[in-house]
Amino acid sequence: MRSFLFVPGIRPERFAKALDSGADAVIVDLEDAVSEADKGPARQHVADAMAAFAASTTRVYLRINGFGTPWFGEDLSLLALGGLDGVVLPKAESALALEAVARATARPILPIIESALGVWQVLEVAQMPGVERLVFGSVDFELDVDCSGSGEALLYARSRIVLASRVAGLLPPVDGVTVTLDDAAQLATDASSARNLGFGGKLCIHPKQIAQVNAAFSPSEEDLAKAREVVEAFARAGGGAVSVNGRMVDLPVLLKARRQLAMMERRSTGA
Repeated sequence: MRSFLFVPGIRPERFAKALDSGADAVIVDLEDAVSEADKGPARQHVADAMAAFAASTTRVYLRINGFGTPWFGEDLSLLALGGLDGVVLPKAESALALEAVARATARPILPIIESALGVWQVLEVAQMPGVERLVFGSVDFELDVDCSGSGEALLYARSRIVLASRVAGLLPPVDGVTVTLDDAAQLATDASSARNLGFGGKLCIHPKQIAQVNAAFSPSEEDLAKAREVVEAFARAGGGAVSVNGRMVDLPVLLKARRQLAMMERRSTGA
């Protein structure tokens, strides 16, 4: 899963459009996109839409309100209903919140790392039972540490999240949003930078971002052609290091090439 599209829980008329948007996953949001007065109605909209979520081939996650908020417990009650593929937990900073979610559901948990404490304790969060992959809440992190949103300012946090994911054996993490909706160049830069750091996907706040994000986190035709060359060259050489187009490549390069080809094979078969 590369693209994760947010849809506000208070806007049920947008649910079907989100499911048909081409995103690999939809995150129905009960937190930031919903005012305090609308928390209850939004929760009811989600409950009413469970059958549609269950029938969709798009994975559906629910972003609940944070641990310790007045709405946390009632949001968790929705997880007992069918239709959701997982839960997104904001402000993930310690084992306590993860344990509370895990007691309520066996569904996968996507903790959002979006504070200094969360980044500092990210490995503890990543190693908790039920965690599927980490998400970087870059905008909230900027606010918490009072830094700019530049790649340099967020490099340490992003790298720490990637490393913790790998150490914990999780899927590659999901990068934060690009808040500019009409700047394709910025989105391309953000997605490419995140992919180069080891992220496997990105949060989207508008359907127009999905195609570009999906492309950024997929091997290009050029990448696939090079991967095939590497695999074929190793096969002809019978193993060991080999020269491909003037470049000496060895086993790690072969394994990366095989991974890229396997990724596209899974996508083409819908696996």
